Amino acid sequence: MTYQFIASEETNFSVRLLCKVLNVSKTAYYSYRNGTTFTPSDSNLAMTTAIDKIFWENFRRYGSRRVLESLKEQGVKVGRHRVRRLMQEQDWRAIQPRSFVPKTTNSNHGLTACPNRLIEFGKPTAPNQAWVGDITYLPLADGHWAYLASWMDLFSRRIVGWWVDKHMKESLVVQAFDQALKQRQPKPGLIVHSDRGGQYFGHRFRKRLDKWHCRQSMVETDNPYQNAHAESFWGRLKAELLEDGCFISLEDARNELFNYIEGYYNVRRLHSSLGYRSPINFENQYYQTVSLLNSHK
Repeated sequence: MTYQFIASEETNFSVRLLCKVLNVSKTAYYSYRNGTTFTPSDSNLAMTTAIDKIFWENFRRYGSRRVLESLKEQGVKVGRHRVRRLMQEQDWRAIQPRSFVPKTTNSNHGLTACPNRLIEFGKPTAPNQAWVGDITYLPLADGHWAYLASWMDLFSRRIVGWWVDKHMKESLVVQAFDQALKQRQPKPGLIVHSDRGGQYFGHRFRKRLDKWHCRQSMVETDNPYQNAHAESFWGRLKAELLEDGCFISLEDARNELFNYIEGYYNVRRLHSSLGYRSPINFENQYYQTVSLLNSHK
């Protein structure tokens, strides 16, 4: 009866939507429509069930690569081709961010910028060697905007501090930075990198940099790709959390961002650049390795 209903409604709705709502495999339906019988093996049924759990637990944010890595973490041996095929049969497609198109910050404030210290420093080899920060816009249901500032540890891609408010004054950056300082307690020498926005030239912000003996770093003129990690995070966050929608209110934005950043992105989300580990797991593995090496000295 289910297949007959889908067939009767094909002119009104897409097969993809009908199969999704009725929890029917597209492959099974097309087999029925073509007069054949589709009977998945017990092995494929079990694998599809495992993939289904991972896909929806991660809110449609995982494609076949991350699903595969999650299965491996569970001790499941399977190839990516099989995972991709089973996902295609169910029409499970991961949410994709829009193409990264960096926007140059308006820096016509006449202040002297810092050099880009990341170029000389290179790739961080431990936590708290380099943090990168940025500000982005978030739409609200009333037609206004909220503004989100964050600081990312470049070693682990972990968001170590963030704050959202209805303005983008210096205090927005400072509150996010204070959160990061309280959580991380960095040693002197930390590189703090950003674009050339006026907030990062503020007295309160630079006073904190001096107190903690940080080295301020900024992108070069008209080269926003030098802050690409922060920009990439914005693209991923907006795609996975908003999906072209908006937040109901500032309080709603704060709650949703907390759940996403602290409950998902830092803790659970697998990053390809980290060998398909979450930021916190990547850091934990680093500290375990250091501890092991020190114990053998």
